[in-house]
Amino acid sequence: MSIKRQNNQLRLAFGEEGRSEAPMAPCEGSETLTAKRISESPANNSEQLMEEVCERENCLQALKRVKSNKGSAGIDGMTVDALTVHLKEHWPAIREQLLSGTYKPQPVRRVEIPKPDGGVRQLGIPTVLDRMVQQAVMQVLQGRWDAEFSEHSHGFRLGRSAHQAVAKAQKYVAEGRRWVVDLDLEKFFDRASYCPQTHEVAANSAG
Repeated sequence: MSIKRQNNQLRLAFGEEGRSEAPMAPCEGSETLTAKRISESPANNSEQLMEEVCERENCLQALKRVKSNKGSAGIDGMTVDALTVHLKEHWPAIREQLLSGTYKPQPVRRVEIPKPDGGVRQLGIPTVLDRMVQQAVMQVLQGRWDAEFSEHSHGFRLGRSAHQAVAKAQKYVAEGRRWVVDLDLEKFFDRASYCPQTHEVAANSAG
């Protein structure tokens, strides 16, 4: 372990609070635009990214967000309230796993939520530790990539909301536009396949 990482571990202590799997798709075929841009992607420098993910302030912010969201425990039974105590004891080992690429998320707990119109919605509940790690990663990626997203995209973006999307649509109507297209990617990730060599996600036609 490098001296830099050891020092970072000593400084980082949590003494304060601050989907279903799809079959792998073959990776053969012509190179796509996504594959060509891998070398240009900020995520290509994974070591630098994970150093940012594991920084003290980023992790404390992620922990605070997970605690504020509350939610049920995952398959390990650990509650949100117990997460801080767990991190105080195990964070150095967890951090080293993240930096070395050996961290393995636990399986999600499957829950069925009844729909108002009948049927059920499949919900996957990760462990609270995995939720905190996901939040920490998201914060770093969002800071790097959000500015590259479409100006017309409002879903799940910092500082944007469905109300803003409706206001934008009303503005278009006032300008004389009359068509509205509503797209719903229903069960997309149930049929998506991931290729680890190119880091591409592709939707399977079957299903």
